[in-house]
Amino acid sequence: MTEQVKKPVKITETILRDAHQSLIATRMTTEQMLPILELMDKVGYHAVECWGGATFDASLRFLKEDPWERLRKLRAGFKNTKLQMLFRGQNILGYRHYADDVVEYFVQKSVANGIDIIRIFDALNDLRNLQCAVNAANKEKCHAQIAISYTLGDAYTTEYYVNMAKQIEEMGADSICIKDMAGLLVPYEATNLVTAIKGEVKIPIDLHTHYTSGVAGMTYLKAVEAGCDIIDTAMSPFAMGTSQPATEVMVETFKGTPYDTGFDQDLLAEIADYFRPMQEEALKSGLLNPKVMGVDIKTLLYQVPGGMLSNLVSQLKEQNAEDKYYDVLQEIPRVRRDFGEPPLVTPSSQIVGTQAVLNVLAGERYKMITKESKAILSGEYGQTVKPFDPEVQKKAIGDKKPITCRPADLLEPELDKIEQEMIEWKQQDEDVLSYALFPQVATEFFKYRQTQQTKVDVTVADTENKAYPV
Repeated sequence: MTEQVKKPVKITETILRDAHQSLIATRMTTEQMLPILELMDKVGYHAVECWGGATFDASLRFLKEDPWERLRKLRAGFKNTKLQMLFRGQNILGYRHYADDVVEYFVQKSVANGIDIIRIFDALNDLRNLQCAVNAANKEKCHAQIAISYTLGDAYTTEYYVNMAKQIEEMGADSICIKDMAGLLVPYEATNLVTAIKGEVKIPIDLHTHYTSGVAGMTYLKAVEAGCDIIDTAMSPFAMGTSQPATEVMVETFKGTPYDTGFDQDLLAEIADYFRPMQEEALKSGLLNPKVMGVDIKTLLYQVPGGMLSNLVSQLKEQNAEDKYYDVLQEIPRVRRDFGEPPLVTPSSQIVGTQAVLNVLAGERYKMITKESKAILSGEYGQTVKPFDPEVQKKAIGDKKPITCRPADLLEPELDKIEQEMIEWKQQDEDVLSYALFPQVATEFFKYRQTQQTKVDVTVADTENKAYPV
């Protein structure tokens, strides 16, 4: 038997972004990250995902930190490792569509401050909402990875995903990510999907999943055997549950095979030791709920991501209607169908979930319709895979003509106007972008920053390692 060709699987480490976002509400501070960067830099990761997603909002809102400052410090610490961020297409890191000039400027500044790989996705898989960000990344010579939001439903066939992968390659993406945010991709389906996409596109495939339903490690194994090039993992103290499979486990799994990563387990153990007290502290303080560390196979039944489930429970608690939990779980797939069967990921998961709660509590479907539901049904978020239910759409928007073009085509350039609005707070170009995405939260942060600066004697301040204590 001839020896198999070596094809080491590449690993993207998520502990500095998705892992703590999924398990402890994005509360890891820059100060907690910095001491371990030197060791992490020696591992040989394909990339470290450390920015974007909810980290931007959480830094400003809860940690009183400048996210741009965090990125610069991470860049200084990682001498040999590529840095990756998650970017929500035309929504950037916020919750509405922004004009193209804001998207382009955000990409430019992200790259200038140290990002090497931008993973770009759209909640509805509407590729029109990604083109502007991809073009901007290409222009900045940054690696543009386009993510397909993976979900289940009549419309989501292997053929659908393969066609999407082909279009993604044509758009100018450098790689494709299968983004399985709810842990719905099961092992043998991963074999089929990766094999099918590999047969049609030349660019590398990255698989991202969550442990929510308990199959993620096995899914990675089958995907890698089928030709998947990169997998996303998290160091064990912040792995499993609603996070990713553990880095050390996947490294051990492929040891001695053609997919061997060559990573040093002793080095990984030292890194895990650094994060373990943080995990214990989070458990003690209640920031890490043991519930999210379990496995919930119901995820596959209702296709509801872990974060969305905990949201539902708290919404029902507030209304003293916890007994309606299973009614809501059954209503979610129905609302999703009415809304054109979108993948359930931020912000579509929140919109569908809230509408399902209202339908159940009101005792009548669509008696009350949220403004976000109206926005989806009027095409403001883009195009869904299937058409909307015409009756539900009429009930929501009446005779208003729905948008059929790319929603951002209707937006005027807004960068100059935004800068004028916040000019009194501007200390760096990037402040304009922080304000563009989160006007109120950023203003609060700018005020806080000012009070801190008046107290610090710059001549003696340790400006190099400065981190705002919380």
